[in-house]
Amino acid sequence: MEKQELGIAPDGVDPKKVPQRVLCTGAKIPAIGLGTFGSDRFTGEQVAEAVLGAAAVGYRHFDCASVYGNERLIGHSLRAILNGGVRRGDLWVTSKLWNDKHGEKDVIPSCEKSLKDLQLDYLDGYLVHWPFPNYHAPGCDVASRSPDAKPYIHENYMKTWRQMEKLVDRGLVRHIGTSNMTVPKLRRVLRDARIKPAVNEMELHPHFQQPALFRFVVDNGIQPIGFCPIGSPTRPDRDKTETDTVDLQDPVIVRIAKRLNVHPAVVCVKWAVQRGQIPIPFSVYRHEYLSNLRCTVSDPLTDAEMKEIEGIDRNCRLIKGQVFLWKDGQGWEDLWDPGGEITPP
Repeated sequence: MEKQELGIAPDGVDPKKVPQRVLCTGAKIPAIGLGTFGSDRFTGEQVAEAVLGAAAVGYRHFDCASVYGNERLIGHSLRAILNGGVRRGDLWVTSKLWNDKHGEKDVIPSCEKSLKDLQLDYLDGYLVHWPFPNYHAPGCDVASRSPDAKPYIHENYMKTWRQMEKLVDRGLVRHIGTSNMTVPKLRRVLRDARIKPAVNEMELHPHFQQPALFRFVVDNGIQPIGFCPIGSPTRPDRDKTETDTVDLQDPVIVRIAKRLNVHPAVVCVKWAVQRGQIPIPFSVYRHEYLSNLRCTVSDPLTDAEMKEIEGIDRNCRLIKGQVFLWKDGQGWEDLWDPGGEITPP
């Protein structure tokens, strides 16, 4: 009876039972969220409908971004969720600052537009989407390069970050964070920030576990949020390369899935939650986002299975970021500071 009063579908999950993480501020964030990047394969209407459906089965965490082009539609879903009796304090909504809005005069207006589109008075999280202020047109080819592309320049990034801090000061944002960062970049941000990042969003899945970066953010009190948690099979074709591996076909993942009688994707999500990152799997299909949520409240993977999955890391980055390169002759690896130092201009 309680579930129906909470507006949760009979086959859904009580949000109170979903694990939560505690951030450096003491705030709690659900340990799983619904991603909203349609990967050029789904319409904004489909994504907005998935947000509504996900809330009805127990999701309370939604990961958005201005560049996804669907925040205005998602806003109608969020308004319906709140009008349906869900308290604003029980929702966690994140958005992100896109690369063409890093300018000091652009950060606050960009956040205000996301708030207006999402029909919210404040955001729980607001992230700098990429550390590079390098715009590229939506849907562009992977070989596309902006003539105005720049490398990571820490002084400029901190000018952007100061505006992010002002958003917290003004009450428009509760927590600010980073995304697509590296250890050397984060070291400098932590050194110079007045308000440190509460979260760092990063690619994390069994074939790309980023152990050094994962440990660094955890050790510094930053909560890792993992995108592509199942290996992003529906990512745009431009982000696919011949060397990419497929998490869902890994024999270890498949074997565990058979034991649990679940889809391999569920194993990847379950592993992510148990490891300590917050996965944000995307799906517009009810049976998929429901099974992803259910796995957070079912029996855990065994210690032996967690160890097995730790051993299948292939260091296979799927979202390489080629369009953000700033000069000729570079490989995508330069974006990720492979030598342990920020790649020089």
